[in-house]
Amino acid sequence: MKRNIFVPLILTVILTLLPAACAPGGGGSPALPPASSPSTAPPLTHIRLPMGYIPNVQYAPYYVAVDKGYFREAGLEIEFDYSFETDGVALVGANELPFAVVSGEQVLLARAQGLPVVYVMAWYQQFPISVVAKKEQGIREPQDLKGKRIGLPGLFGANYVGLRALLHEAGLQESDVTLDSIGFNQVEALAADQEQAVVVYTANEPIQLRAQGYELDEIRVADYVQLASNGIITNETVIAENPDLVRGFVGALLHGLADTIANPDEAYEISKKYVENLAQADEAIQKQVLATSVGMWSAEKLGYTDPKAWENMQTLLLEMGLIPEPLELDKAFTNDFIP
Repeated sequence: MKRNIFVPLILTVILTLLPAACAPGGGGSPALPPASSPSTAPPLTHIRLPMGYIPNVQYAPYYVAVDKGYFREAGLEIEFDYSFETDGVALVGANELPFAVVSGEQVLLARAQGLPVVYVMAWYQQFPISVVAKKEQGIREPQDLKGKRIGLPGLFGANYVGLRALLHEAGLQESDVTLDSIGFNQVEALAADQEQAVVVYTANEPIQLRAQGYELDEIRVADYVQLASNGIITNETVIAENPDLVRGFVGALLHGLADTIANPDEAYEISKKYVENLAQADEAIQKQVLATSVGMWSAEKLGYTDPKAWENMQTLLLEMGLIPEPLELDKAFTNDFIP
């Protein structure tokens, strides 16, 4: 998921956006309370959920959780809000909404600005950013980026953070490369040789480029450093006053995530109900997008976020000058709501 925009208060990161997965056959879905009968069921709690990107098959776990009634069983009615990621962070931080889908660095950037957001469930276990180049460029590892012209949407968001992480791993500075702000035109720019490399979302542009016949070298951030990635945030007030709401929301989403990982073909069919024109899209490409995403969601324990990923993210943001001083990381995330 790739729609990000800079605002002065918070640096946007997404998306995709996006957990510890229960690999097929490994662990099953989290237990949920039985649904009440229609005659006794209490009113559902309506949740408007900022997603940070347009409707997309990469949101399959959310669609599955809604379509199979897991949120409803938890007493929740979900409205998907495909607005900007930073909007969701600000609204949750102000306690105007209880949840949003955001990337890990957003949490630290927001807390550095005094917003009491808390990350309560990991959706992605791997930071979903890559640098890709045509084979003839010989860019196969981070050190090969030195002296190269690199296109990215801009000096903001997950693309920028991911690139800086790779430069850091190679012992390079931003001044060692030439960065071009090209908007979200990475596919066209690389195809036309306007850039030697581009920064992309792992489950998006590389798949498009390969489908067009280009042979690529891909450097995945996740192969070099573990960073806090896309997941669910709430705020300190909701956790203190309504922990059962958080537990119900997280449990329902984990159920949808487990089902998607176990049966991606079923999840793909369900997603057609929520993603306009998915039924008319190139199925092979879209299923590859989903399969690549599943690989980044999968882990031994669904929803768990590793403290080391947060330490690495904080170190990187400090180096980039995006946060002024270390934060209390144990307040920025919690695994307390993971079954």
